[in-house]
Amino acid sequence: MPRHYLGNLSSQERVRLWPGHMSGCRAPSSTSAALTREHVVSPQSWLLVSASDSPLPQRTQLRHSTVAQAKEAFHAFHQDLSFVRKFLRPLLIGELAPEEPGQDGPQNAQLVEDFRALRQTAKDMRLFEADPVFFALMLGHILAMEVLAWLLVYLLGPGWVPSTLAALILGVSQAQSWCLQHDLGHASVFPTSRWNRVAQQFVMGQLKGFSARWWNFRHFQHHAKPNVFHKDPDVTLAPVFLLGESSVEYGRKKRRYLPYHRQHLYFFLIGPPLLTLVNFEVENLVYMVLCLQWADLLWAASFYARFLLAYVPFYGVRGALLLYVAVRVLESHWFVWITQMNHIPRDVGQEKHRDWVSAQLAATCNVEPSSFVDWFSGHLNFQIEHHLFPTMPRHNYRRVAPLVRALCARHGLLYEVKPFLTAMVDIVRSLKKSGDIWLDAYLHQ
Repeated sequence: MPRHYLGNLSSQERVRLWPGHMSGCRAPSSTSAALTREHVVSPQSWLLVSASDSPLPQRTQLRHSTVAQAKEAFHAFHQDLSFVRKFLRPLLIGELAPEEPGQDGPQNAQLVEDFRALRQTAKDMRLFEADPVFFALMLGHILAMEVLAWLLVYLLGPGWVPSTLAALILGVSQAQSWCLQHDLGHASVFPTSRWNRVAQQFVMGQLKGFSARWWNFRHFQHHAKPNVFHKDPDVTLAPVFLLGESSVEYGRKKRRYLPYHRQHLYFFLIGPPLLTLVNFEVENLVYMVLCLQWADLLWAASFYARFLLAYVPFYGVRGALLLYVAVRVLESHWFVWITQMNHIPRDVGQEKHRDWVSAQLAATCNVEPSSFVDWFSGHLNFQIEHHLFPTMPRHNYRRVAPLVRALCARHGLLYEVKPFLTAMVDIVRSLKKSGDIWLDAYLHQ
């Protein structure tokens, strides 16, 4: 009978997401569903995983992978599986009787096997190895833009022209900082998790003023269950915006908090302009305070201290704050359009319990590559490859893309690639479509 850890093992089992103080605690040698229910508060904390490898997953990833085949997710989120195995022994909690059923949906065994072979091919091609020069240039050009913006104001004065140019440059710098911290959060830059974590704290805290842990907390949920309501925070936008299946639900229940059939219009007023400036700022601060993330709070404070020290001498406090708001608004537009062009137009709804590959492909699409689009989007135009291989350095997406496309063709899966402008327009089209569905359900169902 297989032994059950907080991880991914050699047979089917369910494991509980225990907090750190449970290390060393063990359950009886054989565990039934009835017995384990006595010790479980939320079934959301249980997984059905299949074994052979045993990486220790992130807490937020586990929380949303309810009794689902999690082997591919474990592989996707961890670089060094042998290192992670060292942490498994004290987390052994028991064994599940083999007759206990799983709850995952139908699995395409051949697709799963072919994807594992593809992942091994990518490893053999060394596509999971980062190019230090590439990421050094990414950081270098971010720092150069920060200096250039300040020099414009220092040399030309705080007039409208230099201030506008400085705001635009700072907006681009902040957008590229999102991309770099995203790479670090996925541990795709340095070979060790510790170096990635420290570097992400610097980029996210000192260069952006946000918490790295807050970002990872919400972003890993998105990757574990993309476009799944109440599991992916990026699409759980009701009651402000309705997407996918929520449109019908709200319409049938006669919920009308906003004119949802006009959401594609008010999206331009409260979506791109305010996401980073309002929603992220508040959510980030609340997370750091409630979760006692004092180190991240100090990193964020260092950003605001640097920004004010750099620009208050030219603009005064009020003018420096106005410049800050302008930069955040510009950055917010970039963030919304770039991150949502690959997801909102795709399948959005309740949990379908698909296998890893099918779930990622149903929720993502690509945008046609070019040197500009690759840089401007931080290679998120290769969203399919990024979701299948989150720890792969982004400069290798172009090389793995033909292999992924061939896998999709072999199994009849949609590998969608759009022109850049079409992808942008499809965000608005999707909002309008969801709003029309809501209105029809509201009036006629």
